[in-house]
Amino acid sequence: MSAPPQSQGETLTDKAQLVAYLEAGCKPPEDWRIGTEHEKFCYTREDFRPLPYDGERGIRALLTGLQSFGWQPVMEGENVIALTQDGASVSLEPGGQFELSGAPLESIHDTCSEVQTHLHQIKEVTEPLQVAAMGLGFQPKWARADIPWMPKGRYKIMGDYMPTKGSLGLDMMLRTCTVQVNLDFQSEADMVKKFRASLALQPVATALFANSPFTEGKPNGFLSYRSHIWTDTDPDRCGVLPFVFEDGMGFERYVDHVLDVPMYFVYRDGHYIDASGQSFRDFLDGRLPALPGEKPKVGDWADHLSTLFPEVRLKRFLEMRGADGGPWKSLCAMPAFWVGLLYDQTALDAAWDLVKDWTLEDHEYLRAEVPRQALHTPFHGKTLNAVAQQAIEIAAQGLKARNRLDDQGDNESHFLALLRSRVEREKCPAEYLLDDFHGRWGGSIDPIFTECAY
Repeated sequence: MSAPPQSQGETLTDKAQLVAYLEAGCKPPEDWRIGTEHEKFCYTREDFRPLPYDGERGIRALLTGLQSFGWQPVMEGENVIALTQDGASVSLEPGGQFELSGAPLESIHDTCSEVQTHLHQIKEVTEPLQVAAMGLGFQPKWARADIPWMPKGRYKIMGDYMPTKGSLGLDMMLRTCTVQVNLDFQSEADMVKKFRASLALQPVATALFANSPFTEGKPNGFLSYRSHIWTDTDPDRCGVLPFVFEDGMGFERYVDHVLDVPMYFVYRDGHYIDASGQSFRDFLDGRLPALPGEKPKVGDWADHLSTLFPEVRLKRFLEMRGADGGPWKSLCAMPAFWVGLLYDQTALDAAWDLVKDWTLEDHEYLRAEVPRQALHTPFHGKTLNAVAQQAIEIAAQGLKARNRLDDQGDNESHFLALLRSRVEREKCPAEYLLDDFHGRWGGSIDPIFTECAY
């Protein structure tokens, strides 16, 4: 989640400015970039406990250690809560999950190099402290009460509000990790087509990257429990977005949707002001109870956009949000999948053809079933695995057409090899972990912390 804004920007007085903010994200294809974000759990090596913020082996110590690589601190009060460097940032999720928000890069080759550099730096900092990090969709061992909260003002407000809307919102905040990619669009029409195709196919990504089968040391009955958690977090800001597939979808229609989602907070003078449940429409009219008589700034709108949690989120780019955290190869495969589908016009057309006849019932069914069954989810007389195979091949053709080559002359399509192996075996990462748990791990969850460490 975002660090505090450095500037609030101009004052907003009408809805047209909110629409214009999103429209400003339109870019010509030569300026399209790839921004990959991934979260990881950090823990002590001897007993696998999650790290507190303070202490010799705490999250603050990791943030301090990373500054030796040129990262610059972002402060909230006296606490370092993020780092920045060359368009990238490192930030903290509520339970201390470490997130790299990568710089906008030109190719998956660049993305994979960035991931490797980041994980190398993490290892350099964590090893002397006898601390480790791993990618997984859900904390496999520790209960919610065992997870230390990070000292960020927005998390206190969100943590108080979440239980009023759903039973799993605090688990989302404290015990989940994801990997996502942020991608650009050329025009409103291009945004709409990409939004529709990616929202429809998001359950395929959830299935391919499903990697959260354990809760508090035991199988939880899901392959992506992280994905299931979002179904009981907050119905105002999560779930299928039917209007995206309807006539009239565009920047203004999305703005209308965002305006109907209750706020969390307003950031002023280094502090978060509780505005939970209040209306941004009222804010635009100067009638926000938390700040009576005051109108919002651009930074307030950007903050509010970041508090919606659909599977695809629109800002000045589109965020693909359906995948569990995972091993480092997944951190390259996930953006490759979406870049292949969305950044070549022929591939995008084929992706839309694959899903354009799906009904709202199809979308809702997949959203509900895929967290449990992943690639085995029955769908249209086959399983979702068949759709995943088609989507991967479309993505491969899209990456080949992009023809972004590395130093060896290879295009980006080889990053999909991991996904091809998953559909060939019809087996997601969570199923391999379950095999190990019931087999060579002897019913103990502890080996996951050594075998899945970066």
